[in-house]
Amino acid sequence: MNSGSMETPRTAAASLKQAVGGKGLVFVGSFTSRERKARGEGIDAYRIDPHSSTWDVVDQVRDLVNPSYLVADPVGEVLYAVHGDAEYASAYRIDPTTGRLQALGQAAAGGRNGVSATLDSTRRFLFVANYANGSIGVLPIKPDGGLENAVQCVMLPGPIGPHRVEQTMSHPHHTVMDPSGRFLLVPDKGLDRVHVLAFDPAHAELSVKGFAATRPGAGPRHIAFHPRLARAFVVDEIDSTVTTCAWNADAGELSPLHVVPTLSPNFFGVSTAAEILVTPCGRWVYVSNRGQDAVTQFRFDEITDQLNVVGWTPTQGRDPRFMTLSPKGDCLLVANEQGDNIAIFDIEPASGRLVLRRVVSTASPSTIAFV
Repeated sequence: MNSGSMETPRTAAASLKQAVGGKGLVFVGSFTSRERKARGEGIDAYRIDPHSSTWDVVDQVRDLVNPSYLVADPVGEVLYAVHGDAEYASAYRIDPTTGRLQALGQAAAGGRNGVSATLDSTRRFLFVANYANGSIGVLPIKPDGGLENAVQCVMLPGPIGPHRVEQTMSHPHHTVMDPSGRFLLVPDKGLDRVHVLAFDPAHAELSVKGFAATRPGAGPRHIAFHPRLARAFVVDEIDSTVTTCAWNADAGELSPLHVVPTLSPNFFGVSTAAEILVTPCGRWVYVSNRGQDAVTQFRFDEITDQLNVVGWTPTQGRDPRFMTLSPKGDCLLVANEQGDNIAIFDIEPASGRLVLRRVVSTASPSTIAFV
């Protein structure tokens, strides 16, 4: 593996040129509060200059409470943020020329401590996972891209898991639309369930259709769909495993098939799994481990329908809370929340191996969005 180097956002731009697509904009959100032991200041916006290849800061939105998860609309006009430990979501108009962000206001999220958000397939609603009170908020989107207060707050049913600290109630941690755009899937760390919710856009209404149960105490956190096959992979935070599931898009049913560990057999410390990604080719699955501070690489065998571990790659920092793929899917970016950096890895197409390209300094990063 290449040794890489520590760089500031501006000097690392040449290395990130291949990792950026679309309008060439990158937005980084961070934790900001004392309660989170954070050093971040808000949302930073960067643009890759196609001529000089510099990664220039074009805007900095400050005085924000933990903009810990960002999602951009598909056409790159509006950026949405949920705020850890707060009860609202916010929206920002993206200037396509300058890359600067214009605040479009805040709206009640229907609960507290938003940890994830996603747009419905019509781009008319934003779904927010409220971790602290076990709910999913449905926020209508205004014609200008701003948000209205939640019109529905769906509480998630089920018995709590066995962990006395982490599973005292429902804790939804992710909101992902299935490939058909008809169902919202919500991994629930507190209930050891992945909820399947149907959405009726005509009435702005979510309804719980069913669920898939993971192992007791697993703590499902995030989910990623295979790009071609009827499979989905759930990363389980508490017991550091990945559950492979079959997905029936017609019936809206998720069925667990196999479970594999994410930690290396010679690791004996405390660690929790955080993020999971599948490459566009469907061959490689990556999971981040906070504690081991490494990315687990799996190969998905379509013939045996199994995930096989390939190896572990150090993340170059502490607590890799978030990961994302570049728009082309050829680079993996890891946000090391307590390491105050983002590590950028090239993905070797033939082997899926992660090769460190650069490490970029930034305080308490928790999310990355490309436009």
